[in-house]
Amino acid sequence: MFFYFKKVVIHHIENVPKDKPVLFLGNHQNALLDALLIAVYGPRFSFFLTRAAVFKKKFVSKLLKSLQMLPVYRIRDGWNNLTNNNAIFETCSELLKDGEAIVIFPEGNHNLARRVRPLSKGFTRIVFDTLNKYPDMDLQLVPVGLNYKNALGFPDSTAMFFGKPIAAKRFVSERKTEGVIKLKESIQSELMKLTTHIPQEHYQNDLKRLLALQVDFLKPQDVNTCIKSGFTNCEQKAKSNINGLRTLFKGLLIFNLILPYTIWKLIIEPKITELEFKSTFRFTVALTLVPFWVLLLTFVLLAYFGWFIALGYFSLTLVLALLAIKL
Repeated sequence: MFFYFKKVVIHHIENVPKDKPVLFLGNHQNALLDALLIAVYGPRFSFFLTRAAVFKKKFVSKLLKSLQMLPVYRIRDGWNNLTNNNAIFETCSELLKDGEAIVIFPEGNHNLARRVRPLSKGFTRIVFDTLNKYPDMDLQLVPVGLNYKNALGFPDSTAMFFGKPIAAKRFVSERKTEGVIKLKESIQSELMKLTTHIPQEHYQNDLKRLLALQVDFLKPQDVNTCIKSGFTNCEQKAKSNINGLRTLFKGLLIFNLILPYTIWKLIIEPKITELEFKSTFRFTVALTLVPFWVLLLTFVLLAYFGWFIALGYFSLTLVLALLAIKL
């Protein structure tokens, strides 16, 4: 993650309760990277509800479950499979009873659009089923706003905002439907404060105006203020004077990683049909093929030229990566 992102900024991590059951509720723009950011930079060791489609193969299923991921089924997975959620939601209740933390993306799917989409009611079922079974539980709901400078680009920068915890008990009502509506509205409202929210009605035009104004999408409160002001109160991000130098180092890094880069550009990237997964697959290449390639070249240099040249190449590669990504 350090080598993939130019900058990772975490805000208000102190809002997360340390000794209470927590349900993290995040917006979902960038597929697997959303979950990884919370897993790596969040203050709690969490379980993750993940779409069931990725659990189809036995080996992958075992791997994901070992990483504390739980499959959740949606209508698109078939009506017959929806009953499997009963056991998963029961597991969630038991985990929360034990004081654990669970991550859910209540929008129900991922989308690169810079707005908070309508929330599904799946997460509300977990909340109310848990409180119905354990009415004295002090379950805390923590909204999480995930923001990306350019989710399709590399290197990217990201900012993650943890909202103030909300006691789930406040939504318990004799009229369950009323409680569900209030819970969804409350979480959606909080998420709209923690990430850029461009209303759907004029989304494309408003996005073009924001890009032209060069706003900083890592500061969602400022961007939302800009939108609400009719684009009159907008703060621009600072301009960089080293774009040429950054391009040079990035070109040298690509040349050094020519084989994994070629595999990515010619074989993997063209097969990606959903743009939301582009960063996920690129990150996977960076996590697997890139270190394999660098270590292979290091050992080849070691065999033919000795330790000095091999370690020199390895060290130079790390420095080059830092310059290309962090500048």
